[in-house]
Amino acid sequence: MKNKQFQMYVFAVIASLFIGISFISCKSAHAEKSSTFKVYGNCEMCKKTIETALDTEGIYYSDWNKDSKMINVKYDSTMYSLDQIHVLISNTGYDTETTRATEEAYMGLEECCQYERPM
Repeated sequence: MKNKQFQMYVFAVIASLFIGISFISCKSAHAEKSSTFKVYGNCEMCKKTIETALDTEGIYYSDWNKDSKMINVKYDSTMYSLDQIHVLISNTGYDTETTRATEEAYMGLEECCQYERPM
C-alpha cells in the first residue's frame, strides 16, 4: 500500500512541475515582441554601433541592414517599450523613424557614419 501511495505522490509532483513549467514558458513567450523599423546610417561601423546599443538584457536580437536601413529587434516587452528601444538607438547618434538623435550625439559619430539626416 505504501508503494502505491509513493508512486501517486511522485506522479503528482512530476505533473505539478510539468504544469508549472508550461505556464512559465507560455508567459515568457507572450512577453517577447518583434519589431522592424527604419534607422538611418551608412556603413558597417554604423551597424556595429546600432546593434551594440541594443546588446543589453531584455533585448534578445537585433539586426540592422545597411542597404534597407531597417532593423529587426526582438525584445522583452515587460522590460522595454518600443519607444525606449528607439531612444537607446538615438542616444548613440542615429535617427530612427520616430526619434531624432541630439545634434551633439550625431556630431559625435565618425565622419563616415554621418548620414544625410531626414527632416
